[in-house]
Amino acid sequence: MLTDIEIAQQAKMKPITEIAADLGLSESDLVRYGDYKAKVKMSVYDRLKDRKDGKLVLVTAINPTPAGEGKTTVSIGLAQAMKKLGKKAVLALREPSMGPVFGVKGGAAGGGYSQVVPMEDINLHFTGDMHAITSANNLLSAMIDNSLQQGNPLSIDPRRVVFPRVLDLNDRALRNVIVGMGGKANGVPREEHFSITVASEIMAILCLSTDINDLKQRLGSVLVGYKYDGSPVFARDLKAEGSMALLLKDALMPNLVQSLENVPAFVHGGPFANIAHGCNSINATRTALKLGDYCVTEAGFGSDLGAEKFLDIKCRIAGLKPDTVVIVATCRSFKYNGGVKKEDTKEPNVAALEKGVENLRAHIANIKAFGITPIIAINRFYTDTEEEIAVIKRVCDEEGVPSAVTEVFAKGGEGGYELAEKVFEICEKADKKPLCYSYELDEPIKTKIEKLCKRVYGADGVNFDAEAEKNIKEAEDLGFQNFYICVAKTQYSLTDDMKKLGRPKGFRINAKRVRILSGAGFLVVLTGDIMTMPGLPKVPAAEKIDVFEDGTIVGLF
Repeated sequence: MLTDIEIAQQAKMKPITEIAADLGLSESDLVRYGDYKAKVKMSVYDRLKDRKDGKLVLVTAINPTPAGEGKTTVSIGLAQAMKKLGKKAVLALREPSMGPVFGVKGGAAGGGYSQVVPMEDINLHFTGDMHAITSANNLLSAMIDNSLQQGNPLSIDPRRVVFPRVLDLNDRALRNVIVGMGGKANGVPREEHFSITVASEIMAILCLSTDINDLKQRLGSVLVGYKYDGSPVFARDLKAEGSMALLLKDALMPNLVQSLENVPAFVHGGPFANIAHGCNSINATRTALKLGDYCVTEAGFGSDLGAEKFLDIKCRIAGLKPDTVVIVATCRSFKYNGGVKKEDTKEPNVAALEKGVENLRAHIANIKAFGITPIIAINRFYTDTEEEIAVIKRVCDEEGVPSAVTEVFAKGGEGGYELAEKVFEICEKADKKPLCYSYELDEPIKTKIEKLCKRVYGADGVNFDAEAEKNIKEAEDLGFQNFYICVAKTQYSLTDDMKKLGRPKGFRINAKRVRILSGAGFLVVLTGDIMTMPGLPKVPAAEKIDVFEDGTIVGLF
């Protein structure tokens, strides 16, 4: 059996100019990065903005196992099935972070015969977007420290700098550090923090900005800290937004690649959904909608994280509404949610699956509450039994939602025909009523947080720590009460406790802190023990990755 990377290395890719031509784009619309990658110029959307949008299909999932449930794989396989069935499908996916690539989860380019390629490039440096975001973020950090060093003309309180540095790798040693050590010439000593690049506010801003002017306005609005008198300091006070935008001007353009079956794929922007807003860029999604009959996009982790943020934040900002939402479900995740250890989920266990399938009911209810009819994609693994599949189908019937077994990992597009046909059917009947959001923007901040946690997670309420209360008061005092809410919590549970699996009842969410991301326009509510800089596992994937003299890469997955 071939590995993912071996399958990708055998792919027969078309030149990216041919992929673009299939979309009606010319070479002059592209900024090429070799033969198989390109950025699509911002002028393309401006030219097509009056064209009717295609159908929008959002792919989400149930609460996953630590290995993930194949959401990206299903997204790619679905688009490939659509193409085989005669539809013009375009993918809009997130860029992988190198943290998971060298950590534990691996890459995010799909798997088996449903991947986007060139897989190695996409999972590594790609077109340099992550580096541009890291550089722009850390330029602002350097300008903060330089202002402190050069007489502190803005009277910044070094104890109240709130903008962290970032790195696109897992490095727990950098979570909490002291900078400016070594004497007067080396800066003003202060406590500093590092997050992973995908958790950076600059990543969120890149994904939400629609053009260079929007980008600069958002960058200038980033809250970096407070003065000694308690008043705020923004990036524009440091005159940083122009230089930051310069570093991001190419990164703002969406990246175009292809799937193994030559489906066009916009892979652009990659915030994690458990610590950030979990959606690819607005530019990528809206361009894909103009160029295809169907745009298949994804949001990170389960519907309680990525899909909620896609619908409550991204759709509101961009004026979007999915025609349907595909919820990816697996037998192994239901067994995991039913109390089976991860290493035992390959073994048949109908009793545990019956218990864990309650998790699916919660995610179905979530999507219905937004006013959308979901479709359940049962992502089949070779260890699944017919009896287990039958249980999931029965639950879908009881909930009144369609379901389809997919085998896109093993069969590519052919393994997604049933799912594609049901997506077509639902999309044709989709109503145009507005989305039913989890909260209204003009509601008090605590009310918005509580409404989200009750409706989406099933919580009884929210416990606000003293620090969170203080942060909310600061946000209100600064006039940010109308911001969106972005909850950072574990992806493994509907609660903020990763050990509470299935569909827990009788729990409350614990809001520890609230970060103000004034450039992005939302408040990040940190719950539980959420780390914005992950660490490497005991045996990191990096130990198995290598490159040979002829350039062949091994170990990526």
